[in-house]
Amino acid sequence: MAANESVSIFSSASLAVEYVDSLLPANPLQEPFMNAWNYMLNNYTKFQIATWGSLICHEAFYFFLCLPGFLFQFIPYMRKYKIQKDKSVSLENQWKCFKVLLFNHFCIQLPLICGTYYFTEFFSIPYDWERIPKWYMLLLKCFCCAVIEDTWHYFMHRLLHHKRIYKYIHKVHHEFQAPFGMEAEYAHPAETIILGTGFFIGILLLCDHVFFLWAWVAFRLIETIDVHSGYYVPLNPLNFIPFYCGSRHHDFHHMNFNGNYASTFTWWDKLFGTDSQYNAYMERKKKLKKKAE
Repeated sequence: MAANESVSIFSSASLAVEYVDSLLPANPLQEPFMNAWNYMLNNYTKFQIATWGSLICHEAFYFFLCLPGFLFQFIPYMRKYKIQKDKSVSLENQWKCFKVLLFNHFCIQLPLICGTYYFTEFFSIPYDWERIPKWYMLLLKCFCCAVIEDTWHYFMHRLLHHKRIYKYIHKVHHEFQAPFGMEAEYAHPAETIILGTGFFIGILLLCDHVFFLWAWVAFRLIETIDVHSGYYVPLNPLNFIPFYCGSRHHDFHHMNFNGNYASTFTWWDKLFGTDSQYNAYMERKKKLKKKAE
């Protein structure tokens, strides 16, 4: 009975979203995007699209999203939004980070990306324009993937902080006590695989089109680069998402080395009390601010 009610509620919600979608004006970019997509299908093989297309998407999204945070350090006005104002990362260390990223991206992640084609073939994942999911289904599935990845990340990240293994793997990522956007994927190769596994679980369960794969890549990179940005901008749209960790939450993890283990949402840290030091820290900051006023 409860299952039938749940299905009924989901169906009603789906119909409501479809109705709202039908009222929205036509997307002026849809036709050129469709032409570009069909051009890609007609001129490149599935292997090229799944492999090199996925690599290009990852690199383009990653470094484009890192650009604002990189530029912020040269804009005096943005300094008031920097979380750890007393710490900065030299250009030399940022260059070091960039070189490690290139190694991780091309020597660790690229071999994994090469498996994308075989994954899509094995599970008959479509590439055609006609079967690209609707925008609201993409959002829903990306959210579900984020919940799955966040759960995996919380427990594996907490495990990597165990005193017996921390110095061998996760210590690399904590080399920078004040994080910055480009540092999001700066990690030991083993950590790239261990924590990256959470990214692929959602794909295995929910992927129904190669476009969804790229949408989830973009969704995940937006989140992880934001929380590593080192800047808290109050009007950042992501900060209005309920239970979203945000940059202050994860910045404290880098500053304190312990607690705040989740990647995207705060509920696991709240449930297990691993945000207690962060809450105490934020409370102290509020009291100091009141005294200063």
